[in-house]
Parts: sequence; structure tokens; C-alpha cells
Amino acid sequence: MHDSAKKLEQFLAEDIGKGDITSNLLSRKKISATIITREEGIIAGVRHAKQIFQSRNCRVTIHRKDGQKVFANNRIMTITGDAYSILSCERTVLNLMSRMSGIATQTKILVKKIHEINSKVQLYSTRKTAPGLRLFDKEAVEIGGGNKHRMSLDQMVMIKDNHIAISGSLVDLIQMAKKKHKKIEVEVENLRDALTAAREGADIIMLDNRTPAQIQLITDALEKSGLRRRVKIEASGGIDSSNIKQYAKMDIDMISIGKLTNSVKALDLSLEIN
Repeated sequence: MHDSAKKLEQFLAEDIGKGDITSNLLSRKKISATIITREEGIIAGVRHAKQIFQSRNCRVTIHRKDGQKVFANNRIMTITGDAYSILSCERTVLNLMSRMSGIATQTKILVKKIHEINSKVQLYSTRKTAPGLRLFDKEAVEIGGGNKHRMSLDQMVMIKDNHIAISGSLVDLIQMAKKKHKKIEVEVENLRDALTAAREGADIIMLDNRTPAQIQLITDALEKSGLRRRVKIEASGGIDSSNIKQYAKMDIDMISIGKLTNSVKALDLSLEIN
């Protein structure tokens, strides 16, 4: 079974427990229901919702696909099946779709703000996801026009302040990493470390919790030293819709935002019996 399919079964099992005792009071007659939107946004999680209902022998008709813009009272999907199956899946489906759609909606808003200023700067999510939901959180970011970054710690070396504090040597860490791994990112605290990371062959330099002015000083120094084109520059920390355009003006390549997935405002969706 695919990873996402296993997760969806786990989500259902968590919500249903030993059985939906309320829906068991109903007759097993066939019914039809429709998921609708209550507000404007970008819809996401449709394919997973379809999979959940189909796993309980329901028939699904899709009206809006993942990534489409939706407005209040738009129909997303219609489901036909026995009452117990539809109602026992309802909350799991709505929870997942509402969360994913909220992430996709916010991502789309921020990507638009960035690209109004600089089309080369890409938006990335982080590992600040809800445990168990990373696969779906990251997919929602992609649906909204963003990028996943690392899915897990084994995908790329990312040398951060705590690693440097424990090791005591940024140069040693980069050199060790280069012997075993192709791609290396380094979080730097100052200009000296930024120049060191670029010289030693880091692929990405992350500037965390830095103001646009502080980023400008570092990118200017890298340019002056002939090192700027060797690396990608990632800005992170404290960036949101209120200041993202200021960061997009900088000579950077990436903006990563944890709030995309750790401070989610769900899109309001509802399932109604036809």
C-alpha cells in the first residue's frame, strides 16, 4: 500500500474507532452528499478525499480539482453511497481537505506577492509540519505554487547553528559533508561564516532572522568576493505577508516560511446531504 493510502486508513481508524455508533442508528440506505466551500480559496486534498470515500465503496464525482480557485458555495465533489459510509468518512475528509486547502491558499497568496517583485525567487516550506501530516502539508504547498524543501532529515545536509556549536568548526563540518553528500546547505550567523561557507563549496546559504538590510550586506560582500554565483541564498525567519515583498527585492533565490504549515488557517468546507 502506498504511504499516503496507509496514512489515510490511519486517519479514518483514529476517527471511527470501533465504529460510528451514531451513524449506525440510521438505515443503510443509499444517499448522495456534496462537499461545498464556504469561502474563497485554493482547493487541495481532492484526490485524497476521493480515495477515502472510494475505500468505503462510495462513488465520487469531482467538480473542482486540486489547485483550482474556488468561491463560496462552489461544489467540490458529490459522493454516493450508503449513509453509514459517507457520514463515517465525513470529518476525516473535511479535516484533511480544509487544512490542505488553507495551506495551498496561503501559499498562493505569498507566491503572488513574491513574483510581483521578483519572479526568480521561489517560496519553500520547512519541516515545521504537524507530525503525521508532513506528506499532505508539503503536497498542499506544492499545489499552492510553492516548493517542498526537505521532506526529512535524510534528504540533504543542512548545517545549522547547533551543529556548528557542537562541532566547533564550520569548515570541518562542510569538508566532512562534501566527502559523503552532494548537496549542502549552511545556516550562517554572520558575514564571515557566509564567505567561508561559499568558499568551502556550500550549495545554499541560509540567512535566518536577518533584516533585508543585513541580507544586502552579505549578498554585496559575496558579489564583491566573486562568490555570489556559486551559491543560492535562502532567507528565512520572521517573514510573512506583511514584509515578504521587502525580502523579494533582495538578491536572493529562496524564501522559506514555517508559518505555511505550522500556523494554518483552514479553508471552511462543508458536507451536505442532497
